[in-house]
Amino acid sequence: MRPPLLLAGHGTRDDKGVAEFTAFVERLGRRFDDREVAGGFIELSPPPLTDAVGDLYAKGHRKVVAVPMMLVAAGHAKGDIPGALAREKERHDGLEYVYGRPLGPHSTMLRLLGERLDEVLGGGGADEDTAVLLVGRGSTDPDANSEVAKVARLLQEGQAKERGVAFVEPAFISLAWPSVPEGLDRIRRLGAKRIVVLPYFLFSGVLPDRVVDQSMEYASEHPDLDVRCAPVIGDCDGLADMIAERYEEALQGDIRMNCDTCVYRIAMPGFEDKVGAPQVPHHHPDDPSHGHGHGHGHGHGH
Repeated sequence: MRPPLLLAGHGTRDDKGVAEFTAFVERLGRRFDDREVAGGFIELSPPPLTDAVGDLYAKGHRKVVAVPMMLVAAGHAKGDIPGALAREKERHDGLEYVYGRPLGPHSTMLRLLGERLDEVLGGGGADEDTAVLLVGRGSTDPDANSEVAKVARLLQEGQAKERGVAFVEPAFISLAWPSVPEGLDRIRRLGAKRIVVLPYFLFSGVLPDRVVDQSMEYASEHPDLDVRCAPVIGDCDGLADMIAERYEEALQGDIRMNCDTCVYRIAMPGFEDKVGAPQVPHHHPDDPSHGHGHGHGHGHGH
């Protein structure tokens, strides 16, 4: 048997989002007959990551391959999850782990976003009056926000262009500019008559629901504008393909994270105070044995 795959999710207060994550863990469990698959959250909802690690440890596993279920390399992937895994090493004698990359602007992810776009456009496709608003979570980490902008550009020059979409703009639901209403207003002013709002999220949750709510509120205020919301990526085989790839590169030591613009390693102008911040795991309501740490550090070789 190969080392087990440990999926580290963020967590959500939305029951549907938890169910989708659980279904995805089960999908990967059915896919692989040469390794065990487990998953847990770093905050907000059960099961906590510590339970998933504890179950694998109880079965005799002493090495795990941890893959962050994160689309961008922000504080959760850079600090919270490594901090949580470091704590699990202290709790479980002899435990080792290797840590994979976030999912990022992968070609498979771009294809999946194109498929979600098709679900909204239907068989008729797009026209020159159609634009896309790609909405990411948003972060205080400029590196993470720039990744969303990169995905928007890659989507524009590939999947969107093939479908006849005029252009793609990025926006964020929290912590970063532009907001969803600001992004929609920018697209309207650029002349689009139809806007597809494309949530850049893996599973359902409070924030994806907020994207839809804000989009529909904007649409009600602009009845001459056709605003449509696409679904999130969700539990699917394409996402499973990406996780399988991240597992292999982690196991083989082929991790190519970008440190050139990482505020936790490089003194980026305006973010100098973040350099060297400690890795501290999030508080999880079902793992109450530690304090409420929210600092973010960064390490690649775990």
